[in-house]
Amino acid sequence: MNDLEPLAVALRFGFLAVLYLFLLWVMRMSLRDLRGVATPGLETGYHEVAGAVAPATTDAWLVVEAGGGLSKGERFDVFGGISLGRSPDADVRLDDRYASGIHARVYGRGSSYFVEDMNSTNGTLLNSQELRGEADLQPGDSIRIGDTEFIFEVA
Repeated sequence: MNDLEPLAVALRFGFLAVLYLFLLWVMRMSLRDLRGVATPGLETGYHEVAGAVAPATTDAWLVVEAGGGLSKGERFDVFGGISLGRSPDADVRLDDRYASGIHARVYGRGSSYFVEDMNSTNGTLLNSQELRGEADLQPGDSIRIGDTEFIFEVA
């Protein structure tokens, strides 16, 4: 009989014990996920962000005033946010030589809507003033990208 044989048997049983403990842990976590968690953050590691606000809930549109290869009066719903630019990836594609790929975006936060210039080459104008970063939108505000102009409307 070999002196290492009892050690090999002990290691095998130890490995099986660790394997069963792992499987038990996986089953426990799966059951916890299926039941749901009563208090978010305690079990999942995800916590609510202090001061976080829900997206805007009022209906709002950008209405084409001129340019961009768009028809005057055409309306774009901004609920959930939209991007404006020359790129095929933009939500509202502009046929405007002064527009960048993704030039600007309009999005809701809380009960307000905002417009943000996305570091475009030629800039974005909000009510004929150069936009730096983001700005709060009010009904009737004008957004100009190159030769394209939109009016912001709220229901």
